[in-house]
Amino acid sequence: MNASVSRRSLLAGFGATAVSAALPGAPLPAADAGFIDVHHHHVPPTLAAAAAAYAAKTGTPVAGPIKDWTPEKSLATMDANGVATSVLVLANGTGIWDLNDPASLRRMARACNEYGAEMVRKHPGRYAFFAWLPMPDIAGALDEIAYALDHLGASGIGFYTSYGTRWAGDKAFTPIYDELHRRKAVAYYHPLAPACCNDLIPGVRDNYTEFPQDTARAVTSLLFNGQLATHRNIKWIFSHAGGPVPVYAGRIQALATPRDLDRIAPDGIVGELARLNFETANANYQPNIDAALDLVQDTQLVFGTDFPYVSVDSNVKSFGTLALSPELRRKITRENALRLIPGLPGGK
Repeated sequence: MNASVSRRSLLAGFGATAVSAALPGAPLPAADAGFIDVHHHHVPPTLAAAAAAYAAKTGTPVAGPIKDWTPEKSLATMDANGVATSVLVLANGTGIWDLNDPASLRRMARACNEYGAEMVRKHPGRYAFFAWLPMPDIAGALDEIAYALDHLGASGIGFYTSYGTRWAGDKAFTPIYDELHRRKAVAYYHPLAPACCNDLIPGVRDNYTEFPQDTARAVTSLLFNGQLATHRNIKWIFSHAGGPVPVYAGRIQALATPRDLDRIAPDGIVGELARLNFETANANYQPNIDAALDLVQDTQLVFGTDFPYVSVDSNVKSFGTLALSPELRRKITRENALRLIPGLPGGK
């Protein structure tokens, strides 16, 4: 039984306690007591330059979060909100990455990953980073995995949920997952609006609906292509409390009828999905968290913010409104990340 059953029986007063503990403006906690933000974007100069070039080519402005990001702003908002350590996640590169130019992809990924490692070195204890790959270039991705994990000290590998017309579980990506399985590595997924569905509905921004839906597409792609079942050693993390996945899990199980179901889901559909890890960025609403904790154990939820697309301040405040016990709060904001992600300050 999931911990959410007993959690729901707790007094709502825990929510008030959490609010008072989360208010920003207090001095930064000791390094062994602050929040760990596992979804904190950075904008390496190489990516910023590519975004500016793409904007000039297409006539579209550079998104404010990319244009305005600086390390100083990142550290200042961490300090103001009690975030001890952030795991750097590459800013959204939709349209910037040329998926048909492997050489360009490799240069971009290498420069961005070296910048992430530099941030870690320059600010001891404050950052870790997920390395990004030159997907869908398989050979380049395998080279970058080795370089990032063995030489740069990356804490895991970051992916987008889709690349052009390929989603995360595409069988062409199996060699990448084989390597991450061998290494028992973290695989973190950030959603975007895929090629099929960019600006799909007039007046509805992609990050309202398409981003969370692409998380569901990525997860079901991994599930039904057998990647989840085959690569048991990978520690999978999905953004925004899993998007719609916790709500879809039972429906998918009820409808799934592939002939090889026993192979792709030996523990059942819900059993496979229940092995995933979720982070909380922009999902600190009681129904979202309740749904996530009805699917996964309370050791599988970690705190995130999506800075600078969403403020650290708003995530800390909204997390504080949740009806959570102090023990569960500590797990989500720090302890679970220390167990899940290698190389974090204070971890083993």
